[in-house]
Amino acid sequence: MDETMSAAHQLDFSDRMPSDIDRQAANRLRSIIADLTKDDEPTELKLVLKKGVYADVVLTPALAHTLLDLLRLVGSGQGFQMIPVEAELTTQQTADLLNVSRPHLIGLLNDQKIPFHKVGRHRRIRAEDAFAYRNKRDGERAAILAAMAEEDARLGLI
Repeated sequence: MDETMSAAHQLDFSDRMPSDIDRQAANRLRSIIADLTKDDEPTELKLVLKKGVYADVVLTPALAHTLLDLLRLVGSGQGFQMIPVEAELTTQQTADLLNVSRPHLIGLLNDQKIPFHKVGRHRRIRAEDAFAYRNKRDGERAAILAAMAEEDARLGLI
């Protein structure tokens, strides 16, 4: 089966990486949307549904930037996973999301750094709580790095 047919039969990226056809289409669409997108303004698109039938679509800035991020991932051949904020994650899924080891995550849970509940004897973490922890952690890291850079500049090291 050629790549065109193969890509047509695979409806999503839940268990595969983007094909060459996926990457080319994503890059083309990303280029079109990026050309029409202005910061903090809605992006207006006119789609041709069939000959003579059009649909006007307005993307909010958040939706346009999210779509561009998704298309950038597909266009570069990277895999991705969409996680609804209300999803409940296993400890392994959460560790993967946070890019930490599962034992480290268990320590964070035991230290009450991230809320969780048990389903039987298994821990479950709300995706919303994992995202909140990641954002807080990343913000703290950025602040520390900025302070270190300021100190280096003050000392004339950079």
